[in-house]
Amino acid sequence: MERLLATGGHDGHVRLWDPKAGKPVGDAMKGHTKWVTSLCWEPIHLNSKSPRIASSSKDGTVRVWSTLTRKVEYTLGGHIASVNVVKWGGGGTSGFGLKRGVLYTASSDRTVRVWDADGGRQLHVLKDHAHWVTTLTLNTDFVLRTGPFDHTGKRPASDEEAQQLALKRYTDLLATTPELLVTGSDDHTLFLWSLFPSSVPSSDIAVSQGKLKPITRLTGHQRQISHVAFSPDGRWAASSSWDSSIRLWEGRTGKYVATLRGHVGAVYRLAWSADGRMLVSASKDATVKIWDLKTYKLKVDLSGHTDEVYCVDFVADKVVSGGRDKHLKIWKN
Repeated sequence: MERLLATGGHDGHVRLWDPKAGKPVGDAMKGHTKWVTSLCWEPIHLNSKSPRIASSSKDGTVRVWSTLTRKVEYTLGGHIASVNVVKWGGGGTSGFGLKRGVLYTASSDRTVRVWDADGGRQLHVLKDHAHWVTTLTLNTDFVLRTGPFDHTGKRPASDEEAQQLALKRYTDLLATTPELLVTGSDDHTLFLWSLFPSSVPSSDIAVSQGKLKPITRLTGHQRQISHVAFSPDGRWAASSSWDSSIRLWEGRTGKYVATLRGHVGAVYRLAWSADGRMLVSASKDATVKIWDLKTYKLKVDLSGHTDEVYCVDFVADKVVSGGRDKHLKIWKN
């Protein structure tokens, strides 16, 4: 399996890169007519040899690209406004016949749509939000993103071994919980959904008058939701908002746990440490903050950016952040 990096830009193009050399691989993949809002790789347990990539765009479409031919395999065209995020999920176990997983898309048309990733057939439309849906997270995000790689750093010997290891990590998680989804919106609320229960026939999913119903509604934020992220083990979810706060919720029930306060501007982005003990946040107030989730208190305040901080992530024991000041900062413990 060749390791690739993918980027999407304001030019509407998706590009592949060799992460070691920092050089582009082939030409840009063109098709979107407005800027690219998010990207997601096909999970390794579904395709270890040449994972496809899905891109969502302000143009209202999602495109699924072959990384071998760098051509569009199909386009999802059901949304009628900007698609703000796309996630490639496993879609639960094979009981649903979803051999290539599912795509979850959230849009400014107020809907979340779920698609069979095999050819792009629409499976569900979730219509409970009252405003733009701007963010979504899966409790399987971490195992899907890391695939066969864990904290030991051991490399799989072959694509087949990589696929088996990734599949085991995915099914081990699904043995304890179904694949769950949390969506966040400019309506100040979030919803928790279970669309592919682990052991229930698809006809028994929570359906009311033919319409899928969320498990629960998560309320408390006073302004738009900017980001939501499940912890690596899926036990918790954290949401950030333009109201300057971060809220923690139980991952399986959506029950409110705590509020983290300290930012004095909108909180744009969150990331969990791999062990789930810490959360890092990026804010309009030009700071990055690390929170201790045992005490729900601020652990470290990282100030160094001179303007709004848009993105942040953990990389092993370091934190990386990027912002409007055009600087990328790496913070060491």
